[in-house]
Amino acid sequence: MRKDVYERMRQMKKEGIKPNYAEISRMMNCDWRTAKKQYETLDVDKEYQRPPKPSKLDPYKEIIREKVEEKCTAASIYQFIKKKGFTGGYTIVKDCCAKCKDEGVKKATIRFETVPGLQGQVDWKEELKMISRHDEVFVINLFLIVLGYSRKKFWKLTLDRSQDTLIRAMIDSFRYYGGVPKEILFDNMKTVIDQSKSNYKDVVINESFYQFSKDMGFEVISCRPFRPQTKGKVENLAKFTSRMMPYNHEFDDIDELNRIVREINEDINNEISQATGEVPNERFLKEKEYLLPLPNNDLINEYLSKPITRIVTKESMVVYMNNKYSVDTQYIGKTVTLSIEQEYLNIIYKDKIITTHKISGKRFNYQKEHMKKILKSDAFRFKSDDELEKIAEQNLKLYDKL
Repeated sequence: MRKDVYERMRQMKKEGIKPNYAEISRMMNCDWRTAKKQYETLDVDKEYQRPPKPSKLDPYKEIIREKVEEKCTAASIYQFIKKKGFTGGYTIVKDCCAKCKDEGVKKATIRFETVPGLQGQVDWKEELKMISRHDEVFVINLFLIVLGYSRKKFWKLTLDRSQDTLIRAMIDSFRYYGGVPKEILFDNMKTVIDQSKSNYKDVVINESFYQFSKDMGFEVISCRPFRPQTKGKVENLAKFTSRMMPYNHEFDDIDELNRIVREINEDINNEISQATGEVPNERFLKEKEYLLPLPNNDLINEYLSKPITRIVTKESMVVYMNNKYSVDTQYIGKTVTLSIEQEYLNIIYKDKIITTHKISGKRFNYQKEHMKKILKSDAFRFKSDDELEKIAEQNLKLYDKL
């Protein structure tokens, strides 16, 4: 058997390619029956492979991989393993580090370049400052989920990044897509990962979020701490932020800002993606068929109707959507429930509404009577009621400016 024919048949068998024996015979000037016999008798799974030569680096390769994932330099890794007994040179350590980096990039790329319906990827753009026509500053967050195959994105404006907000945003995204990807990739966010029980090798999912993922039907995939995400998502965050910036001083309120986010989201989904060379909305037509069905409405509504609880701080405030709202000082340290009715925030203690605030974009929201009691409980406790009234009014004007 000619060696060139053998190697050609071997390669085709290894790659699972069925040969065209007439074409092989013509190209390689051999009998087609010889090529056919060689192809059919080859067993590439049982081919002899020379065992690799042992290397001084073998006992340290796992350590090197872990340190590369933690973004340590090759020089620092070399010095580290020398103290653990490594007697080889720096060059083989450097080459091993480069190989580990390449493998990491390939894994991330393969992971993200998924089949339809398999994977979504979640992240936040945190604390983006937007300024209204009235010079009011809004500090917002942008929730992002992008589907791995179509690159169809869902953006949502939020005022905080609590677990309740994350769950509501994800439910909104599932309704937007009309289905649920089989797995969703998260970074090391504390609303998903139980950080007290996790380390760079073993990641533990937060119990309540794990239950949510089971109810919705997706698997949580977590990047190890310090492991870089795929580049595409980071570019998406930067791209969306740059599209938001021209709207500074061009909107009136949070509702208009929400509308702008939705419009930009639709524009991006109708533009050609650099990653695929196709329009996400067009590519999504195929991906949608492979998404898991939405859970039933009763289950979804259970999550959307869960009561929001807060502990009243020492400042006699509760936090909602990243802004603070005052309550009477007698409730400091108590657990209260928040109820939202249109544009109003009701604060409830033992089934009784104790305070109602209009929801706003302001960082601090005080009622005058609460402000007076807060002042009287601290540095101004010896002031008269009239003096407290004036000080409270001055403070409220100051907070309005802030």
